[in-house]
Amino acid sequence: MRQHTDLTWFFQFSFDTLVDMSPRHRTPEPRCQVVRTLDIVGEKWSLLIVRDALRGRTRYSEFRESLGVPTDILSARLASLVDSGILEKRAYREIGSRERTSYHLTEAGRGLQVVIAAMVQWNDRFDPAADGPGSIVVDLDDDALLDLAFITSDGRVLSPDDVAIAPAAGSTWSSRG
Repeated sequence: MRQHTDLTWFFQFSFDTLVDMSPRHRTPEPRCQVVRTLDIVGEKWSLLIVRDALRGRTRYSEFRESLGVPTDILSARLASLVDSGILEKRAYREIGSRERTSYHLTEAGRGLQVVIAAMVQWNDRFDPAADGPGSIVVDLDDDALLDLAFITSDGRVLSPDDVAIAPAAGSTWSSRG
């Protein structure tokens, strides 16, 4: 089992590893998946918008009311999430009103559900709220509580202590330890 006390190797970002610019990234396209993901959803409010979309909110007014975010920031974050392929816009019109836009998760947006669930479970374990959790992760069929886990291709569940993040084909770093 590998032990890593210094995680700087994981967050290493070198301009030697850059490739072409991508429309999904604000910086030259890095190879590190953490940097690439944060380029898309790392701005303040972005993951909260995704969280609310996972809870069924789709309308601008619903996001604004739920989050209390200033309207200029909400507009910018929604546009960024649409441009990045996390949300898609759909037109709707209520009787007697002008046409408006709703925001719906794409496949990529729904893929962030595991990230949000991991954050929920991490917080419940390491920084629990005094009044109890605000959300739980459950099975849609029977409301049974779920836990995220590392599972091998043959179905074995591993402890986080038995898991390492290792260099892959596109890597510019090597593990130490």
